[in-house]
Amino acid sequence: MRLRHIEVFHAIMQAGTITGAAQILHISQPAVTKVLQHCELQLGIPLFNRVRGKLYPTPEAQRLRIEIDKLNKDLVSIRRLASNLRTGEFELLRLVSTPALGVSVLPSAIVQWCNAYPHARCTLATHHTREIISALLLNEADLALSLHDPCYPGIVAEPIAAGLMMALCPLNSPEGAVGGALKVADIQTPLIAIAEGDPLGNLVMGAFESEDIHPQSRITVQTYQLARSLVEAGAGMTVVDPFTAAAADPTRVRVRALEPSVPVQLYLLTAVSSPPAQSARRLVKFLGETARASLATVGA
Repeated sequence: MRLRHIEVFHAIMQAGTITGAAQILHISQPAVTKVLQHCELQLGIPLFNRVRGKLYPTPEAQRLRIEIDKLNKDLVSIRRLASNLRTGEFELLRLVSTPALGVSVLPSAIVQWCNAYPHARCTLATHHTREIISALLLNEADLALSLHDPCYPGIVAEPIAAGLMMALCPLNSPEGAVGGALKVADIQTPLIAIAEGDPLGNLVMGAFESEDIHPQSRITVQTYQLARSLVEAGAGMTVVDPFTAAAADPTRVRVRALEPSVPVQLYLLTAVSSPPAQSARRLVKFLGETARASLATVGA
């Protein structure tokens, strides 16, 4: 029996007539009759006895019905799953990001996504880019956010927002007394550095070196959030990504663009073998909008 045979058989068993089956399937009566005749011809046995316009199942049809009812339940589940995949309802999405993005871009975007798709579910985690690559390749995450393109085999990096690295300066420092772009040559306040090996930190050091400046740092940290907190406490100044800068306390810190500028991009990372599903793409839309809105406030 073909799938169409099974659908027509099940509809006739439910309705008891060709007319009723046609209404259930939203097709014409001749179409139902034709499929039933073809089914019976393929099987080589009659499935229904026709009495005064009604169809009565044969003993063979009753035996078939038991198995077809099981199959129909599976078909209903498949249709429901297909609908959920299209709408994103009841989908579990696994998202991982770098720590800085986890406390800046993610919260607002996730709230919007949850409001738009109340039945969708999401697990969130923060890791550094090295661990993110591993999670994607091992299928432990569906998509990720990073401020660094790892250029790693099997990983697709799609830019979804762009900005500049920003200087965070205590208001009571020479750099925090005025606004506008901050030339690296004019920096006097001790620099809170990001740990060696950080891709963005390396770009910032490259900007200093291009001006033949070699800043000395007494404090080195692993995360941009910690660097920001130290600046807010008055421990020195630092250079961070624009999303971390957007969250700085304006009563303690002045945010200034660095000169020469250091561009930075927000990347969506996915595995080549597992492109994002529709539900993931909808979340990416909110992430991009939130990121761009955050960037618009930096230094404003």
